[in-house]
Amino acid sequence: MTRNAKINTLLLLLVAALAVLPLALGLGDGKEEPFAGADAQAEAAITELRPDYEPWFSPLYEPPSAEVESALFALQAALGAGVLAYYFGVRKGRRQGAAAVAAATPAETPATES
Repeated sequence: MTRNAKINTLLLLLVAALAVLPLALGLGDGKEEPFAGADAQAEAAITELRPDYEPWFSPLYEPPSAEVESALFALQAALGAGVLAYYFGVRKGRRQGAAAVAAATPAETPATES
C-alpha cells in the first residue's frame, strides 16, 4: 500500500468515526431534536430569553416538512460541490493544456552570429 493510499484510508476512517461516534455514544439522548441545526438552537434560545420577540422578516418559502427542508439543503450542497468541482477541473485542464502546448512547441534557441 502506498503512502497516499494509507493517508486516504486513515482520513476515510476518521470521517466515518466522526459520523458514527455521536450516535454510538448517545450524545443526543433525552433531547426532543438531538442533532438540531444552529438555526433551530438559536430560535429556541431567543424564544426562551424573550418570548415576546417578533422577527423582522419571514421566510420567502417555508418547506412543508423537515424532510423537504433537509432535501433542499442537500441539493444546495450538491450543487455547490458540483460548481466547485467544475471550476477546479477546468482550471486543471487549462493548466495541463498549456503544459502540453509548451512541451509540443520546439524550444527556441538563440541565433548564433556567423
